[in-house]
Amino acid sequence: MSADFSARRVKMVDGQLRTTDVTNASLLDAFLTVPREAFLPASQSDLAYIDEDIRISRVAGEPRYLMEPSPLAKLLQLAGISADDTVLDVGCGTGYSAAILSRVAKSVVALESDSGLAEAARTTLSSLGYDNVTVVEGALRDGDPQKGPYNVIFVGGSVEEVPQALLDQLAEGGRLVAVEGHGNAGVARLFLKTTGIATGRRAFNAAIKPLPGFERVRVFEF
Repeated sequence: MSADFSARRVKMVDGQLRTTDVTNASLLDAFLTVPREAFLPASQSDLAYIDEDIRISRVAGEPRYLMEPSPLAKLLQLAGISADDTVLDVGCGTGYSAAILSRVAKSVVALESDSGLAEAARTTLSSLGYDNVTVVEGALRDGDPQKGPYNVIFVGGSVEEVPQALLDQLAEGGRLVAVEGHGNAGVARLFLKTTGIATGRRAFNAAIKPLPGFERVRVFEF
């Protein structure tokens, strides 16, 4: 079975990532190496390499997903991660994105708001030897300032807006990657912090599943 999953990983990289302009060699190698099936329940492992989002849980009534490989890879490539970077993975779910990040970055703080998902991530990452990842629990929109600042912050789902609290946790020269807007209205944005100010630019359209807890605060107007 492991050989079969290895072959599926190769097909995923060749058929889903390379064909959507993912060219970063280190990132492609990470997707070839990390066993995606290990981050799903056994009953879903056969779905691990399909080019769709896979629901992994329902948190406070909101479904959570393992992101489709192609947009995940494109977003991580957009961040320009290097081997010296410390990364905050916001909404790590069962830990797959953190495992990928661990192969291309120096260290990863994997933030998850749901205790069940956090424990699953912690257990799987530890069992596979990804020892440069620390899983922490907390509100996703608050980040984890105590372990910052971060060279890269990755938001693992679409949001209505990126909270200032996350931008504040970027180191000078740091990058934050997120998709703002839901469904076909989603746009991948790269935020870069220079001279203490984070500014964002549009990168490409991206339709990914929403990450709960990032709804825009509604202001009552007369």
